[in-house]
This record gives sequence, C-alpha cells and structure tokens, in this order.
Amino acid sequence: MGNRRRAPERGRTKTKPAVIGGMIAVVVGGAGFGVYALYGGGAVADAGSSSGAEAVKSGPLSAAEVKSTATAFLTAWQSGDVEKAAAATNDATAARALLTGYGKEAYIEDVTLTAKKRTGDAVPFAVKGTVAYKTLTKPLAYESELTVVRRAKDGKPLVDWHAAVVHPELEDGDRLVTGEAGTPPVKALDRDGGELTTAKYPSLGTVLDGLREKYGKKAGGKAGVELRVVRAGSEDAKGSDAGTAKKSDASDKNPDKTLLELSKGTPGTVRTTLSPALQATAEEQVAAKSKASAVMIRPSTGEILAVANSGHGFNTAFQGSLAPGSTMKIVTASLLIDKGLASVNKEHPCPKYSTYGGWKFQNDDKFEIKGGTFKASFARSCNTAFISQAKKLSDDDLTKQAQQVFGLGMDNWAIGVPTFDGSVPVQSQAQKAASLIGQGGVRMNPLNMASVVATAKTGTFRQPYLVSPTVDDRTLAKGTRSLSADTQAQLKELLQYTAAAGTAAEAMAGLGPDFGAKTGSAEVDNQKKPNGWFTAWKGDLAAAGVVQQGGHGGETAGPIVAALLKAGS
Repeated sequence: MGNRRRAPERGRTKTKPAVIGGMIAVVVGGAGFGVYALYGGGAVADAGSSSGAEAVKSGPLSAAEVKSTATAFLTAWQSGDVEKAAAATNDATAARALLTGYGKEAYIEDVTLTAKKRTGDAVPFAVKGTVAYKTLTKPLAYESELTVVRRAKDGKPLVDWHAAVVHPELEDGDRLVTGEAGTPPVKALDRDGGELTTAKYPSLGTVLDGLREKYGKKAGGKAGVELRVVRAGSEDAKGSDAGTAKKSDASDKNPDKTLLELSKGTPGTVRTTLSPALQATAEEQVAAKSKASAVMIRPSTGEILAVANSGHGFNTAFQGSLAPGSTMKIVTASLLIDKGLASVNKEHPCPKYSTYGGWKFQNDDKFEIKGGTFKASFARSCNTAFISQAKKLSDDDLTKQAQQVFGLGMDNWAIGVPTFDGSVPVQSQAQKAASLIGQGGVRMNPLNMASVVATAKTGTFRQPYLVSPTVDDRTLAKGTRSLSADTQAQLKELLQYTAAAGTAAEAMAGLGPDFGAKTGSAEVDNQKKPNGWFTAWKGDLAAAGVVQQGGHGGETAGPIVAALLKAGS
C-alpha cells in the first residue's frame, strides 16, 4: 500500500532459535556479540562494593554504570528472560507486560539487539528479528534507544522505562500486535479521483492513517495481516470491534499504526476534498523549512484543499497546539468591534507600553503610533492597542467570541480525521490580556487559523472537512451566531488594508484586490526565535501556515501561504 508507513525491513541472520517461555526465540552464539562488543568483551559489573554498609549512591552516572545497565537489560531481553529484563528497569510491571507481549502478541522471534555508542546516559540500539504469524513470516528491523537513570531510594542505575524503548512508535500504554488488522486498508483519492500516496505526497502519512482508522470498514475493504501499534484506549485495545464504535472526530486520538505488512488486505475507497495541484504546492513549500505546516480551505464550503507538514511524524497542521500570536487579533478585533470598543477609522491608542494584571506589555521594537486609527494599529500589529482594552472586557468575552462566531474550542469538528479544534480558555488578569494577542493559554494550528480567516471573509463559520459528510452522515460543527454585517465589513477592511499596506504587504504583493491577511509571531519559552504565523484569503481560497522557530510571520510563513493562494488562482 502506498499510503502506510512501515518500519524498515532488512534481511535476518538464519540461526536456529529456541523458544523460552513462549516469548522470544533466542539467537545464540554470535547473537550476544552485538551487545557485548560495544563494551569490550563482557558485561561490566555494577560499580562499587557489595558491602552491607555502602552508602546510597547519588550524582551523575558513570560510563561503567550506563554500560553495565544497558548490557544487562538488552542481554536479558534478547535471551527471553522477561523477568530479568523487567527487573533492570524502573517500572518492572509495565516492562514485563510489554516485553511478554513482544513475543506472545506481536509474534516477534529471532531477536538480535545490537548496542551502539552511548551518548551520555542514552544508549541507542538496533533491533533485528522475524515476525512469524501462522504460515506468514517477514523480517523486521528498526532502531531504538534506552536511557539509564539512578533510582532515588538506593542509587541503583536502571533503564528508564517507557514503551518507546521497545519500539520508537509506541507511547506508554500502547501495545504491539500481529494479526488481522483491526481495520482494512483504504485507497484514498483526491478530489479528481487520483490516488493519494506518501510516495507522491510524503507528509500525508498521518492523514492516510486517520482515514484508514475511520473509513477502513465503512469503505468495504478486507483486512490483511500486519504488525501494528494498538493505541491505549483504542477499540482494538479494549478487545471490541473497532469498526462498530461510533466515535466523533473530537474523541479520536492518534490512530493505530501499521509497522509491517505480512499480507496485504483489499482496500476500500474513500474520496477526499484535496486538490492534487494544491497539495503538491503545499508539500513543496513546507519542504523548504525544517518545521513548517500549512493548510488551504475553500471559505464558501469548508472543503480542505491541501495540508502539509515538513516534519512527517506528527500532523501539526491539523493537530498542533501552538500559540497563534497576532493572527488571533482577527478574533479579538471582531470582539472589540462588536462591543463598540474599536472601529476601523476611529482613533485608537497604540502606546509603547500597556500594563494589565501586573504585566507590562510592549510592541515589537517598542514602537508607538500617535493619533493613529484602529486600522493602523491592526495593520502594523500593535499589541498595546488590544491590551489597553482588556480592562473593558469580561474574562469570558474572548472565549465566547471564539466559540460562538468562529467555532473554536468546542472539540466537535468532524473533518474525517483527528483534529485539535483550538483552545481559548477563560482567563483573568495578565493571562486574559495575553490571550487577546494570541499568547497566554490560546492554542491553535494552521487548520484553525485558515478557518478563522475564512470566517472573517464570509461572515459565517463553516467547519472545514476533508471527507464529505454525505459519506458517513456526519454532522458538521456550527457556530451559534454569524458576524454582524457591520462587524464583518470592518473586519474585512482591516485584513485588506493589512494585506495591501501592513505587515502582510510584502508576501501578498500582486494578489489583490480581493484579498486579506494577518501576520503573527508567537514567543515560546526556551526558543531563540518566535514561531512565525500567517493567514490570508484570496477570492474563495483561504490558507494559513506556521514556521516554528522561524521569526516574523510575514517573512517565514507568509511566502508559503502566498504561494498556495497564487497556485489556486
């Protein structure tokens, strides 16, 4: 299947195995060499004396302690001694369950573990084995890593247990299972009927996983035999039929993940709203950045036309939870206009500083606009123009505006795959003020912000979707009220002016006159550069993007969004 990501496959050493406890078939002779070779010919004994009066060890681990502990764990795991391997960790119960399941549920045999050069307290290692289920076998190979820590009560070095030690795709509580897949494969199609694969569109892996999870059985496919990650709390993990569970997208978690196919199933077919041309453009644009994501939608319908992430392991575009910075001022501006606290051409304060709730806020480079209008403040992204209004707002005003008008933060979007639907919590004091400029507790992703600018364009929230609701009779989320005609007109004017003459003008050059945009930069703790945001519309297209640790949104995310809008024109 072109749309499922797998662990890399390599050939295996043919050595006669002996099954111990029904769990792991042990590779004898040269098998242990991979573990011992790193450390010069043998496991190093635990450092220190065995005298009964020895003091509890503390402080950093020595190289000998890290090597000894890693060797003991890997050797026990490879030999099939689950109890001994689990005892070498700081969570023997969880380790015992997962290591036992490695053989009994995942059917992995002929295991060889080869330690590599340690880095501090971490020891990477290679895993080779064979998945053997009934008459089917297939080699398995992947890389993992363990970390050694010191137990507080007695100073003993132990492997810091997490499920990812066994396989990097596992999260704590997940399991490895081989058998008939819980869901059949799907053949996902773009809006024109072409097949969507990761070979064509590398960043669609998580999207295709989600489509399979939701539509595998509904699309009429037949399951194959796979080694897969069964997520904690999934219907498979509970032992029930995943296909019969009626879950909303809001309650979906990360879908189960196929690691290795032993036999292919027969896929069903599901058509998406993605445009092949725009998807290709989105992939190309984000690939130029180390950590970028983008989404394009059609404001008049909510159809998602493109989604892409430069990091392919997590779908930040749909599931990210990041402070959106000044792009949130679209929502805040609509609130201030609704309440009569701001108007496009009225004079509006933009001082260098504004204090609220004990925090002193400032503008980028401490600029000020003397005698300027709200339109000027919005276009230049003046923080203090918004912070100065905090004292006139109730703690829940922004939350209500985001939920009722823009459909955010209700956890009820049903786009066809899992999403994070934004969060605008009720906050007070300084955090309330920070929320007005997209900081504080506000969290969004490019899908959310593309929807925000689309709502500003049309006046009514239309929930984005990737699969038509007619396919499975889904109910799409709705706002409880639209923007008033006056507020919408003013909001569009603010966005148009920002695209023509404000912070978004350089990126949006040549795209007018039916356009609008907003830039954003979101400060993040321990980051040297802020995350750069940009959201815009042109005609009946809307897009948003984020470049993490990129700097100013107009310079980093702006060209990505503008390229998408140009491609769709």
